Amino acid sequence: MTKRFINTGVMLLMVLSLVMACSKANTITSGDIVFRGATQSDLSEAINEVTQTTKATNYTHIGICSVEEGKVYVYHSDFGKGVVKEPLELFLKPKDSSIYSVDLYRIKEISKVHVEQAISKAKALIGESYNTTYILEDEGYYCSEYIYELFKEDSIFKLEPMTFKDPETNAFHEGWVTHYKDLNIDIPEGKLGCNPNGMASNDKLLFIKTLQ
Repeated sequence: MTKRFINTGVMLLMVLSLVMACSKANTITSGDIVFRGATQSDLSEAINEVTQTTKATNYTHIGICSVEEGKVYVYHSDFGKGVVKEPLELFLKPKDSSIYSVDLYRIKEISKVHVEQAISKAKALIGESYNTTYILEDEGYYCSEYIYELFKEDSIFKLEPMTFKDPETNAFHEGWVTHYKDLNIDIPEGKLGCNPNGMASNDKLLFIKTLQ
């Protein structure tokens, strides 16, 4: 009877440990990456439709989480805002009332020191403008460029030749044609860059959960 009780207690402790481990793994930690889904805006659709990968995600925006005094904040570079720090709740439900899907990812192998360095860089860049040309050499940062820059020294993400063409027609996506016409510059086809869908397919990232 005593032996059975001991065995039951051991099993219970094992189950509780497993539950606690799973709960911890699903908790947002500093350095986690949040990916926001596409909306009905022309620019959002243009980004999503020309950046699809074999993983078939629909992300058009990205940010990095930082847990500060028990509260989760997201540092990101947003169109019309530039680089900002916002509570997670605002990132999930922006003031424009758009409905976004948001997924949480974690870098598989990165030290606490490197995460702290990335967050420090994120804070230092607050106030920088949004890079509307999506050309790395130009002023400001677009969303994925910002995250790339934070982990540049760690080689987490890689740059690839950008395309602004509709994969179904191999012609420039109309949304990008309009965007660059308004900027009065040529479409930077083939220049190095990065995008949320491409970054989400990185083998160094682990999908944690969907936040909404």
